[in-house]
Amino acid sequence: MLTVSIIVPCYNEQSTIRFLLDAIYAQTYPRSALEVIISDGLSEDNTRAEISKFHDEHPDLHLQLVDNPIRSIPAGLNRAIQAATSEIIIRLDAHSQPYPDYIERSVLALEAGLGENVGGIWEIQPGKPGWMAESIAIAAAHPLGVGDALYRHANHQASVDTVPFGAFKSTLVDKIGMFDETLLTNEDYEFNTRIRQSGGRVWLDPGIRSVYFARTTLTDLARQYWRYGFWKWRMLRRHPQTLRWRQALPPLFVLSLLAGVVSAPFSAYMRYFISVEIMIYLLALFVASLQTLMLKHKGFLLVGLPLAITTMHIAWGAGFLWSIITSSLRSQKYG
Repeated sequence: MLTVSIIVPCYNEQSTIRFLLDAIYAQTYPRSALEVIISDGLSEDNTRAEISKFHDEHPDLHLQLVDNPIRSIPAGLNRAIQAATSEIIIRLDAHSQPYPDYIERSVLALEAGLGENVGGIWEIQPGKPGWMAESIAIAAAHPLGVGDALYRHANHQASVDTVPFGAFKSTLVDKIGMFDETLLTNEDYEFNTRIRQSGGRVWLDPGIRSVYFARTTLTDLARQYWRYGFWKWRMLRRHPQTLRWRQALPPLFVLSLLAGVVSAPFSAYMRYFISVEIMIYLLALFVASLQTLMLKHKGFLLVGLPLAITTMHIAWGAGFLWSIITSSLRSQKYG
């Protein structure tokens, strides 16, 4: 029986950490072979109290809390890896709830040699009740919102660029190194890029499933996707060959809108171009929303889904472009 270390970075997760811990406790994998290492960024809410309460109620599950004073996800992951003692490392998130067979299926896939890092599907659910929160959760799994990110909507096994969370043998870290702490986001994609560059494979198995709770407001969604876009460019500077078409479209869209706003007063051609572009975009949003409404039977999606997807696209694209600008200015200053 292979031993498993579950590593979890967290900060101020009092509302969700108990859901995760309960889901880990309910796993079909033998509890005696598990250890849970939570790397906490010195939470200022009741996260630590919730963890302590769970530990007192479940002394048969080995649970360890380590400090992450840097308060970044990759730093938290690395602190947890350093504390891990098992043969298998499985990353989870404080916003997630793995299915009961999550660990068992992950270990089986690793033992079968399907990949050096294996993961599964996110089932994205609303973070709280309400039409906007539900629209955001649906948008975060819709192909128009996330393109070809298979871990959000795939139904077949495949070799992929990246997986959410992931499970890997502890010896992998000795081979390719730990998570890059200079990337505050996209650290998992960069980690998986190094796996593929070393000749390894990242494997997606839809049978490995976890629930992920989405952001609940457009403001929080915009912050999240701005951060994704900003740090994506920083990652691409190191691994430019990993750029995918779906990642290039949002910044190009935002750039075209900015160019249109600036030049439209002086150019009839640009006024025509930007009008056609916006009409095509709105039509795509309407069709996607109508199809989803017919599937979900929820009328608010005609408004909520376009708002959420547009927020994702513009925030991601703007963050990406801003990262390019700030990187270029820094290079000129210190070059």
